[in-house]
Amino acid sequence: MNENKRRNALISVYDKTGVVEFTKELVALNFNIYASGGTAKKLSSEGVPVIDVAKLVGGEAILGHRVVTLSREIHAGLLARYHVNADIDELKKLNIPFLDLVYCNMYPLREEIANPDSTLESVVEQTDIGGPTMLRSAAKGRRIVICDAEDQKGVIEFIKSKKEDSDFLQYLIAKAEFEVSSYVFASAHYHGKDKYFGIFAEKIYTCNYGENPYQTAGIYKTGSPDPLALDKFKVLAGKPLSFNNTCDLDRMLNTLTHIGAGYVANYPDKGIPKVAIAVKHGNPCGASYGSDTGKVLRNMLIGDLRAIFGGLVITNFKIEKEDAETIMNYKMEEGRRLLDGIVAPSFSKEAFEILAKRAKCRLVVNEALETDHITKLDAESRFRYVRGGVIVQSNYDFVIRVDESTKISGSLSEIERSSLILAWAIGCTSNSNTITLVKENYLIGNGVGQQDRVGCCELAIKRGMDAGHEPAGAVAYSDSFFPFTDGPQTLNKAGIKAIFSSSGSIRDEEVISCCKKAGTALYMIPDKLGRGFFGH
Repeated sequence: MNENKRRNALISVYDKTGVVEFTKELVALNFNIYASGGTAKKLSSEGVPVIDVAKLVGGEAILGHRVVTLSREIHAGLLARYHVNADIDELKKLNIPFLDLVYCNMYPLREEIANPDSTLESVVEQTDIGGPTMLRSAAKGRRIVICDAEDQKGVIEFIKSKKEDSDFLQYLIAKAEFEVSSYVFASAHYHGKDKYFGIFAEKIYTCNYGENPYQTAGIYKTGSPDPLALDKFKVLAGKPLSFNNTCDLDRMLNTLTHIGAGYVANYPDKGIPKVAIAVKHGNPCGASYGSDTGKVLRNMLIGDLRAIFGGLVITNFKIEKEDAETIMNYKMEEGRRLLDGIVAPSFSKEAFEILAKRAKCRLVVNEALETDHITKLDAESRFRYVRGGVIVQSNYDFVIRVDESTKISGSLSEIERSSLILAWAIGCTSNSNTITLVKENYLIGNGVGQQDRVGCCELAIKRGMDAGHEPAGAVAYSDSFFPFTDGPQTLNKAGIKAIFSSSGSIRDEEVISCCKKAGTALYMIPDKLGRGFFGH
């Protein structure tokens, strides 16, 4: 940082939020203010003494304001080393001020790219060159560099502290480099038409360990505006979310939003039901929906009383005292139910007392869970690491229709129809291969992760019976077609009333005939349109 008493700041911002108040504080701290174009006009109109940057660069902006700060004078003022006498002497000789601080935010390139009405020309015009260049020069010159309005207060406090160097300065430099790199990559991704892939994320916290104790892990945010993005969830009580907790929360959000999207697509006039889901090791082990929160919670719990032990629960409704008592005590012969955490829009004071203080349960909140955001599927691309690269795919955006368009044979009661929608939402967000059984709007058996489809059927029935449920009268969802008739035969024998699956097997007609003979209602969607594989 320059040791001269009078210091210099260069301000050039597209988003002018708070810039007037910030620069007034800089003036009070004995800074000269240099600014360009619209920023200079804004500051001057608000009574801030400002020097137009044109006086540094030897003329006004040129090429229709495309070239303003791209000059050797500005970058010399940013790159000169204050501890190297030759650099300072050269600046004086050239009559160039040493620039101690830069505040710059860039043109809204990413917003323009996301605009469905954008064109190549409009994207090019919103591509900032001078801003990223200034930020990088300031970062290399180890200046106070600001690219985010949220850092204004911290910078003023830092200047007042009179520290020459600190972790805060390093934070500002790293943040500027990060913002520039992600900004530039957005342009590369756009012009490359998906040839290039990258992710830019900021660490929220470091986990105690990863999926296993010998692994290290950190949780990062991408800056997504999505109200259901993981960084929008706040831990009210208990430890921060672990690696496994975070994976389970992501899975619960997938299941919850598929339930919401599926329900409103099939019942557009009924509104969003109350939903409760329990997840253990990445797959739903309990789920229910309806209008009565108490009944929904009880049905979610009895889905699998054994598997839910130590799992996570999510709801789209506030947890009241009686709900907390249900979660902790329903069907418990002795003691309280042990859960790793409960996620909800909010908790009443009494519920918090029961769950956090007495039961020592982790509590996590996000008010968006109580809104129609739970009907909106995640639209961002999904990716996973593979050795030496990544696989990128579009997200899971298929939504079921249980109506005449998918009906093959048989008929459904209204509760069987709604149960089939719930079975789909659970099954298509469980590790494939999957067969999911639902009865009277709650999960009774989830046969996940099997290598053969009949094995999924057998496992779903077994898990349901092990949990004390009678599979007769339930409905089933299959996340792909049946390659043989042994799968539907197994379900029919157990008394399953209806099946939803995809079509595409060479034995589709045999499967259809098998279900008609058993009197089982059958609904199908072409495998290319609605296969429900998940979690490979």
